Amino acid sequence: MSENDKAENKFDEFKGKAKEGAGKATGNEQWQAEGKADQTKSKVKQAGEKVKDALTPDDKPKGR
Repeated sequence: MSENDKAENKFDEFKGKAKEGAGKATGNEQWQAEGKADQTKSKVKQAGEKVKDALTPDDKPKGR
């Protein structure tokens, strides 16, 4: 997983937590639901990247 992808996924997770928190603070159930969905989406992306990393070791030359 590239460092850029890791950072982007973590940032998306953080945004989801912030949206959920803002929804709780304001009583906005839609923001709460969207925040939870954003977090879940980010975690799924992170898991997919981990699987991809496990299947393509960095120590092997690319293209073989």
